[in-house]
Amino acid sequence: MKTTLLYEEHGLRRFVLVLDKGEEACRAIGDFAAENHITAASLTAIGAASDATLGYFDPETSSYVSTVFEEQMELASCLGDIADDHGKSALHAHVVLGRRDSTAVAGHLQKLHVFPTLEVILTESPAHLRKRLDPATGLALIDPASSAGA
Repeated sequence: MKTTLLYEEHGLRRFVLVLDKGEEACRAIGDFAAENHITAASLTAIGAASDATLGYFDPETSSYVSTVFEEQMELASCLGDIADDHGKSALHAHVVLGRRDSTAVAGHLQKLHVFPTLEVILTESPAHLRKRLDPATGLALIDPASSAGA
């Protein structure tokens, strides 16, 4: 992965991350956030993947149902955030992937292998986003009340 700091002022940093062929996107982005002490950020990305695992949260079972797609796809859209989850940087992203026949699949990003590239714009916030366990779902969700600046 190649990275560049694009902007830094008043506690806000913006980076571009360009992932290499074969890299696993969630791991690479998560490692970058941890190494740079990023606990509050938004991100967007475009690129392509050789395979991906997407999740769907099933409220009846309070768990994710995963689907693996083993085919070349375009990453048409990726929106996400990074927040503090008990002292660790936690990535949460949703993607839309375009298939060869121009249909799309979408869901919670669990795993994605880059091919040939993935371009991520990561914008850090000067505030801290903190996740707290939601007892109703069992998920760690951003808690605005405990986030700095809220």
